[in-house]
Amino acid sequence: MQRLIKLEKICHHFHLSLQSGCNETLKRMNRRYNIEQFEQIVKSIRKYYEDAILTTDIIVGFPGETEEEFSITYEFLKRIKFYKMHIFKYSPRKGTKAAIMPNQIDGKIKEERSKKLIELSNKNQKEYNKTYIGKQVEVLFEEKEQEFYKGHTKNYIEIKCKTNQNIQNKIISVKCKEAETDYIIAEI
Repeated sequence: MQRLIKLEKICHHFHLSLQSGCNETLKRMNRRYNIEQFEQIVKSIRKYYEDAILTTDIIVGFPGETEEEFSITYEFLKRIKFYKMHIFKYSPRKGTKAAIMPNQIDGKIKEERSKKLIELSNKNQKEYNKTYIGKQVEVLFEEKEQEFYKGHTKNYIEIKCKTNQNIQNKIISVKCKEAETDYIIAEI
């Protein structure tokens, strides 16, 4: 971490692929880390980057994932408060150990768990975006989409801005006005 914080040109967006927030599930996935180690990494990043955006990948319905294990994952994710979670429903792949593991999870259960985590992810993202209302941020505007220019902050929050000026490929300071789930609307 000490070497990383010395770099000036780094996006304050960190994608940490967790897969599950339950140690028992992680063991079955053959992951070589546990949630306690993962949480220490998150704390370290947030210590050095106050504006860090953390995203992750989560697999629901891995073979043997009980309701209790899913609840442990849910509570862990609630505590960590990732900015965004990419949720994947486990699907067996021929030739893998997991494909022949006992206790395969029913598709309806995977769908329910997936929806629950997507709702949590959307809630976290919108809440975080709301903390930017009234703040001035620098944005690299990358493209025009209909009436808005779209770009990202240094921590990779998507910003949309209406203007008659051509601001594509420019870094502009804007004021955040409205928070949506996936982006913030700002003005110059």
